[in-house]
Amino acid sequence: MSALFEKQYDEWLEMHITNEKNPRRREILKKGLSHGTVKFLQSIWFPTIGNLSNLYPEYEVRDLNNRYRYLDLAYMPNGTKGCIEIHDYRSHARDVDTSRFKDLCMKQAMLVLDDWYFLPIAYLSIRDDPEVCKQLVLSFVGKFLSIDISLKLTWAEAETIRYARRVMRAFEPRELAEHLLLSENRTRVVLRSLLDKKLLFVASGIQRYRTYQLNDSF
Repeated sequence: MSALFEKQYDEWLEMHITNEKNPRRREILKKGLSHGTVKFLQSIWFPTIGNLSNLYPEYEVRDLNNRYRYLDLAYMPNGTKGCIEIHDYRSHARDVDTSRFKDLCMKQAMLVLDDWYFLPIAYLSIRDDPEVCKQLVLSFVGKFLSIDISLKLTWAEAETIRYARRVMRAFEPRELAEHLLLSENRTRVVLRSLLDKKLLFVASGIQRYRTYQLNDSF
């Protein structure tokens, strides 16, 4: 693990353990997450999104029969509902028995009917096709960015929001200027306007802002 990811991961997991009031979920979290889930966070999610915000490991839900089920990862910005399930080859494909297969299908159906966005990821895809997985994550997260960028924004402001959504990380004015085909001074005018509208925030820099990022609320 990279030092940055390991530090954020440990802090993130400890936060969920400390804040959890449900003893069932707290004990599950204390045992640690599955190898597949940690690998997904380390190799796919963190390099793509840059943080672990709005992710809830081993999130507890109840099904139609009032049984407890646990999601590998729940992604819930602003109260919306997304589920990410990491499917290990041995337990979910080659060696899965009939009853387990039926249960997995029922779990997915329950989530979809309860208005969850559902993203299944095969462990083999994490290992063999990481760039494809990163694109899936970007598309998944994009489902939760609900701002209508066509209202009361200039074309440069709207395109800046699209760019910020697509890169899903902090970016420099120089990068944006190259994308917009504008001077850096003109680009900074656009950025200041979006800061005033609370659509972007300053990711780094105090006297001179160096990087910007999309507001998590959007």
